[in-house]
Amino acid sequence: MKKIKFFALVLPALLLIQLIAGCGSSKTDINTDDPQKAFDIAKRKYDKRDYTDAIDDFSFIKIRFPGTDVSDKVQFYLASSYFYQKEYILAAYEFESFIKNYQLSPLYPDARFMLANTYYELSPKYSLDQQFTKEALTQYLSYIESYPEDKNIPEAEKRIKELRNKLAYKDYWTGELYMKTSNYKAASIYFQTVYDEYIDSDWADDAMVAQADAYINGRRYEDAKKVLDKFNKLFPNSNLKNRANTLQNRIRDLQAGK
Repeated sequence: MKKIKFFALVLPALLLIQLIAGCGSSKTDINTDDPQKAFDIAKRKYDKRDYTDAIDDFSFIKIRFPGTDVSDKVQFYLASSYFYQKEYILAAYEFESFIKNYQLSPLYPDARFMLANTYYELSPKYSLDQQFTKEALTQYLSYIESYPEDKNIPEAEKRIKELRNKLAYKDYWTGELYMKTSNYKAASIYFQTVYDEYIDSDWADDAMVAQADAYINGRRYEDAKKVLDKFNKLFPNSNLKNRANTLQNRIRDLQAGK
């Protein structure tokens, strides 16, 4: 399926609304022709976590002083202000703009990490569409590949694990829904996706045992035995060993006609 470019469809309308809302009144108290002094005023507000006023100031500076020595910092802190204001759609747009225009800035690695964080914050609960989750994963992985020694790598790795667990659980949960409707073929497909794509997740062993159960209910006993053998090899210390043994005994009894 072709990926839908969310920002290309939605963001222009959001930015238009923002521009209309801001027309007719100046919300900044900056009154200087020096870009650095203007930036310092806005940054003090940012440092005080006065993000609403900081957004007004950085937006003003961005328009008033384009192409100056402070332009990259203005763009970065404007995006960061939106982020900490929890306006994640606008934050993502501004970080994307930074990444496109300021590749030589010393703030570039931080912007890459913050963009990933923005998509992370946009990632919804597991039962909903996971496009933002997948985008966050893509951004974190790209960031780690580009800056393997950066200070934020441990946090990025932690979040990658969390996001992969979410995606794995979504497929596992979908498989469980199919089990409840006795659609064992569909259930087995979703369970297999979990351990094929997310073998490092917390749900891989659960999915393997659940797939064996689905195979048994669908009378695919040889397939069930194969997946349980694979489970025993890959997860010898799993807390699901007893359940796997119970399923193996069930297969034996069913094949013996008991």
